[in-house]
Amino acid sequence: MKTKKSTPNGLKEIEKLKKLEEKYLFQNYKRTELYLSHGEGAYVYDLEGRRYLDFLAGISVNSLGYNHPRIVDIIDNQGKKLIHSSNLFYHQYQGLLAKKLTEISGMSRAFFANSGTEAIEAAMKIARSYGKSGKRKGKTKILSLNNSFHGRTFGALSITAQEKYQAPFLPLVPDVEIIEETTVTALKKAFSDDVCALVLEPVQGEGGVFPVKAAFMRAARELCDRYDALLIFDEIQCGLGRTGKWFGFEYFDVRPDVITLAKSLAAGYPLGAVLGNKKVAGVLKPGDHGTTFGGGPLACRLALEVISVIEDEGLIANAKKQGDYLVKGIRAIGKRFAAVGEVRGMGLMIGTEMGSDAKEVFNRLLGKGIIANVTHDTVLRLIPPLVITKNQCDEFLEMLYAVLGNIESSRA
Repeated sequence: MKTKKSTPNGLKEIEKLKKLEEKYLFQNYKRTELYLSHGEGAYVYDLEGRRYLDFLAGISVNSLGYNHPRIVDIIDNQGKKLIHSSNLFYHQYQGLLAKKLTEISGMSRAFFANSGTEAIEAAMKIARSYGKSGKRKGKTKILSLNNSFHGRTFGALSITAQEKYQAPFLPLVPDVEIIEETTVTALKKAFSDDVCALVLEPVQGEGGVFPVKAAFMRAARELCDRYDALLIFDEIQCGLGRTGKWFGFEYFDVRPDVITLAKSLAAGYPLGAVLGNKKVAGVLKPGDHGTTFGGGPLACRLALEVISVIEDEGLIANAKKQGDYLVKGIRAIGKRFAAVGEVRGMGLMIGTEMGSDAKEVFNRLLGKGIIANVTHDTVLRLIPPLVITKNQCDEFLEMLYAVLGNIESSRA
């Protein structure tokens, strides 16, 4: 980490920012004492000039890192032309983006929203509409998995099966059933003729980075087919190259009916998407669903450029290569330090069990200039930009080793 002495003016600015937020914002975020200024590549800088290697990437958003020249050019160019137009009219880029996303996913149709949560809401509406159409008429139950995270609005929260998120806001949307165990037996037991959809993350992110088992995925597809229900994959965090493939579901040889996307789709500019196959292509009629901002010209043009950069720079292959390298390195460190438990994930979506040490490891890494994340209270989560290099992975591994050594020494 490049350090720089704190200046009186810098400290005053930080204190001013903190007081403004404390006075005027709802206090719904538990913030870390880090005041960011700008970024370059895989690094971000705080207001006092300190540099941090970012292994969080804006929670899987900044897949191209920071200040990528092609993204900056698009913002400058399109910003001078047309930022917003409304979905009452056509613009140049929404159709092009829908075509590209359906091509790489194998889907047939797209709808654009502003966020992952809104993409989930749209997917739930598609599921309910599908369950009431044709001869189905009254299929309304939506199944979700325990330990899942799908968003914070009432619909998305209803299928987010973690008590800490749901409890303050009960009652939630009805006709949702949580499958408590991620087993084929439990899955079969949950299905009935009332089910219109099963929603799951191929890799549970906020729940601790748990890839779903292949047998479970195959059973999910078979049961959805048997009961004429939709299989919906939430790829908001694990999609768009993060796992070392375009989509996490590609590891399982199972195809969904609906996919939700967001986070890295437009390089930090708000954009979510729902992709559907031919089965659901005609489910939403004019007036059934809509959005003011979703799919605007700047957002869509940015997303097209993100996909193009991922292809041109070989970032999917890089995610697989660097992810495998990190997992191997962390497991090697785990042979030296007992604090390191199970290491799991796909590509550049990695979770390491660290029990009660996870938060201390996070804080000490931050002190050494590494931004990581703790999820599910006990898991150190790594979701760095897809542009991360081997040298930067080595930088992280060296710091992790040092941090764990310092913790061990402090307890001796």
